[in-house]
Amino acid sequence: MNGGADDPTATDAGVDAFDVFSRDCPSRVALEHITGRWGGLTLSALADDPLRFNALRRRVDGVSEKMLSQTLQALERDGLVIREAQPVNPPHVEYRLSPLGRQAAARLRDLIALVEEQMPEVLAARGRYDEGRGAGWQRGQK
Repeated sequence: MNGGADDPTATDAGVDAFDVFSRDCPSRVALEHITGRWGGLTLSALADDPLRFNALRRRVDGVSEKMLSQTLQALERDGLVIREAQPVNPPHVEYRLSPLGRQAAARLRDLIALVEEQMPEVLAARGRYDEGRGAGWQRGQK
């Protein structure tokens, strides 16, 4: 490809060819990395301070070592996370947000705050929904 408007790898400032609703658009993959469960939580956890792997794993409760490693690699590849390895023994590796990662994390944290603040309303809506469908709907019954 030639780097023009049809090139999904084009980086020209004026390129507006990226459309997350298009199945082949690379922005869809980046959005998935940012908004997926582990990506969003990882970015949000790194918003305050850089963290080492195990501290990050403790902060993102429930993530496996393998999944956190894969998530960090995807976020680093997308330019959202920076991995810094210190040349010491034992190795000291820290993860921090890039400027782009800070922008994404700020927006995610706004969304997280909204969800947490509105959980009483969400729980009430779930209760009404569940009540209307009958108690057994969650077990595959209708």
